[in-house]
Amino acid sequence: MLLLEYILPFIAILSLLVFVHEYGHFWVARRCGVFVEVFSIGFGREIFHWHDRKGTRWRVAMLPLGGYVRMRGDADESSAPDAKAVAAMTAEERKTAFPTQPVLSRIAIVAAGPGANILFAVVVMALTFMTIGQSYTPPVVGEVMAESPAEQAGLQPGDRFLRVDGEKVQRFEDLQRIISLRPGIPVNAEIERNGQTLSIELTPERIEQEDQFGNPQPLGRIGVTRTGYEHVRHDPISAVAEAFRQTWALVVTIFDVIGQIVTGDRSSSEIGGVARIAHMSGEVAQLGIMATLNFMVLLSINLALINLLPVPMLDGGHLLFFLIEAVRGKPLPESVRDAGLRLGLGLVIALMVFASWNDLVYFRVLELFNV
Repeated sequence: MLLLEYILPFIAILSLLVFVHEYGHFWVARRCGVFVEVFSIGFGREIFHWHDRKGTRWRVAMLPLGGYVRMRGDADESSAPDAKAVAAMTAEERKTAFPTQPVLSRIAIVAAGPGANILFAVVVMALTFMTIGQSYTPPVVGEVMAESPAEQAGLQPGDRFLRVDGEKVQRFEDLQRIISLRPGIPVNAEIERNGQTLSIELTPERIEQEDQFGNPQPLGRIGVTRTGYEHVRHDPISAVAEAFRQTWALVVTIFDVIGQIVTGDRSSSEIGGVARIAHMSGEVAQLGIMATLNFMVLLSINLALINLLPVPMLDGGHLLFFLIEAVRGKPLPESVRDAGLRLGLGLVIALMVFASWNDLVYFRVLELFNV
């Protein structure tokens, strides 16, 4: 039962998103003339493999917690350059090796992975908006709750939100998203009332509310209701435009959450690891196709942003090295790159250990050992 409800949905969702990410690297590498030796979904012992007509080994491995694309000239799965191997190559092989490519080509290849995850999110949302449709509510106040922050600030039924904390509000859902991320934090809101634009200050009250999986989450609330609920099916152009807007809104939201964790406004216990992702994968799979698609979109954007962090071993670390190389006109010394990769490995392992500890606490595993 556990296998069917949680493990299989987790493997399916994560494997798809990893494939999208790695295929971004693969596709651009091929276009730049780089030979891709291995395309792997998962790590560890190989389950099965095949070779395509250009000689790339496609493999599926037993540990479905990631993947990699290893190109000619890479020393390992982290894409560290193998200087000895490059030096021993023939002139023809050097033309198709990753480390010998122009720096702009290497930047494009590395950036293509996170870019593919962002594009995937946009495509999924656009297709959803065109076929299933999008829930939509105008950002107009329907009712003001008694003794709420909204009443204290002087909000009235019929007021239309224009901006909150400088961010444009087009739907009631935008208002909910912005306010929910600012529990107890004063915000400035621009509203329209009877054709006039007014500026008011609100301080959302902090509440604990269970999410759709039954997990308590700290949220901000001002105490207003919406006026109505609509379901809009977009044409292709507006669907793509709305998908880009929603993707950008999710990126801003994720950075807001990270910033609040760093400043202490949110608990670092919200950082989850593999176990929590597996649990959420199983939960959304049981809620239906829409919940699963929304979760995949959010996870894909998170995967892109995490990989863009300027940490060696991640795509963002490689991009940082290549950008420095572009400015300097020559690569960083090998000793600096090696030190950076070791530091990056340490940071990645530390984050994994921290997230795994949070998972143990979250699922109360430690209580079994009286820890």
